[in-house]
Amino acid sequence: MAKKERPIKGAPTARDFKGDVNPDWCPGCGDFGVLSALQNAYAKCGRGNHDHLTVSGIGCSSNLPGFIHTYGMHTLHGRSLAVATGAKLANHDLNVVVTGGDGDGYGIGGNHFIHTMRKNIDLLYIVMNNETYGLTVGQASPTTQVGEQTYSTPFGNIETPLNPVAMAIVSGATYVARAFSAERAQLIELMYDGMQHKGFAFIDVISPCVTWKGEDTIFPYWKERVNFLENHDTSDKAAALEQAVKVGHDTQLGLFYHDTSRPSLDQMEPVLEDGPMAHQPLGVTPEQGAAIIKRMM
Repeated sequence: MAKKERPIKGAPTARDFKGDVNPDWCPGCGDFGVLSALQNAYAKCGRGNHDHLTVSGIGCSSNLPGFIHTYGMHTLHGRSLAVATGAKLANHDLNVVVTGGDGDGYGIGGNHFIHTMRKNIDLLYIVMNNETYGLTVGQASPTTQVGEQTYSTPFGNIETPLNPVAMAIVSGATYVARAFSAERAQLIELMYDGMQHKGFAFIDVISPCVTWKGEDTIFPYWKERVNFLENHDTSDKAAALEQAVKVGHDTQLGLFYHDTSRPSLDQMEPVLEDGPMAHQPLGVTPEQGAAIIKRMM
């Protein structure tokens, strides 16, 4: 849906991307930091509101398109990448960003996640990973740690959590990063770089849930555990995977893998050689168009 027209005068600022509706997340939610960083990253691109599309699925974090001033689509649970792919191929001039949570993206939408990476669709996918299904009262998600008690695992989770960063590296994503919603400066840079990348860019963002994970303990827990990748060769897939599968007290933040050699799908698609499909003539007469619509209705 298009938002109310608010022309930008001069260079865009983060305020130009503030939505008309205020976020309704729980006070202290990590998603506030992601929203703020995304507004700043959009502004840093230097393009107008109408040059961006923000797509989401279902969940707490997936409400984000309603809180940002770009074109937006709030789609079906786990289907945001499929919708975003269609939008990008219809108008590959658009900067298309997909936002969602770990339940939506890694659980319900896990299949789309893999195949969108495999095809190297030119999107930025930002997943706010809080290791829970927050919107539906804190059930275990695909990233919930073993042993954790939730409403769906009252005796402790017995399922091994998936590793989304490692999964992205081996599945074909060409820009793979991890961030923390409380490390705003780094998050803005990763988002901006991901938007500039030509191909599938993925950022797994640790975005703590203060409601179901411990209001007073969850942010200190993560702040003690995160550190920044240093002296890391982002062009080396094996080295990136080695960093991604590390276990222990520390969690690595930063860019794990960056491949600029592989073209995105829209660059390889012959149909798009003449420009975005949305800007091309339909190739049918008004009468033919009316007949097609009538038949479909």
